[in-house]
Amino acid sequence: MPKEFKSFKEFYPYYLQEHKNRTSRRLHVIGSLLVIAILLYALISGAYLWLLAIPVVGYGFAWVGHFFFEKNKPATFKHPLYSLMGDWVMLKDVMTGRIPW
Repeated sequence: MPKEFKSFKEFYPYYLQEHKNRTSRRLHVIGSLLVIAILLYALISGAYLWLLAIPVVGYGFAWVGHFFFEKNKPATFKHPLYSLMGDWVMLKDVMTGRIPW
């Protein structure tokens, strides 16, 4: 694994390799969908304090997947921006059937 990635395109195959476990991917997808739901709820209702829950929910589900199912460290620790981007691209790939749910 390269220590530094020159682009997200170079990083994403590594990201997918770190998310081989189906349960872990499912937890990532659930966390990402809950993030969207919380964001929409906060914006529509004006209950902006809910926005504070976004990192807890998003990272909470993902990190449970990594620590208990993948048995690896989240890419967030070394590549936070690419990892965040990877979460959303993987969600899109799962929703479009490119990656198994």
